[in-house]
Amino acid sequence: MIEIRRLTKHYGDFPALVDLDLVVRDGEMYCFLGPNGAGKTTTIKTLVGLIRPTSGTARVDGHDVVTDAVEVKRRIGYVPDTPYLYDKLTAWETLRLLAGLHGMTRERFEERARFLLDAFALTRRAEGLVEDFSLGMRQKLCFAGAFLHEPRAVVIDEPWVGLDPRAVRDVIDFLKERNREGVTVLMSTHTLSIAERIADRCGILSRGRLIAEGTVAELLARREAHELEDTFLQLTEGQEDPGA
Repeated sequence: MIEIRRLTKHYGDFPALVDLDLVVRDGEMYCFLGPNGAGKTTTIKTLVGLIRPTSGTARVDGHDVVTDAVEVKRRIGYVPDTPYLYDKLTAWETLRLLAGLHGMTRERFEERARFLLDAFALTRRAEGLVEDFSLGMRQKLCFAGAFLHEPRAVVIDEPWVGLDPRAVRDVIDFLKERNREGVTVLMSTHTLSIAERIADRCGILSRGRLIAEGTVAELLARREAHELEDTFLQLTEGQEDPGA
């Protein structure tokens, strides 16, 4: 579903990504791990068309993210690390705006919007302005927007921002259900305990390179560790970006 080959991105003289190769299989729950400054967000922003790579390729469902960007956007949903929303719109208006961008019919939009607002406990605030929403509510509205057009793949950058424990559990359950329905999920997270629970496979990124990949059991065996956190800390020791 997602195929990245020799992806490189420079910001001036700084190499954020260096010849990154990564494949996320159709219907897989893949967790993307790494220290601050490792290149996770750069990879995700490249996949959703927010930045262009310096070299290399990235494809979603067979479509190149640079040369076939519109087709990619039809197939992918995106939850950013910061929930950027229009404060003067209501939750319902926010979703209606997104539906228009995706060319959804009114009937389909209303059906999906009601389902998603209910799924993320936002139905009672559907007519409330976003400016009055807490950070957690904004994040849940971003999730609703990402799944509105029924994407085949969703990329999520640090999804737990502002969410309380119950909301975290509800989002996990929602992601697992959508994944069982066949939606591919690529998720960047620092919450290793959650990655350990839900990931089919994990990839560990450091200094723009994929340094380890496999199931949780495979990664634990690699370092004879008992928890994913132990493996992660061993593999990335001393590789944090102090300026990130």
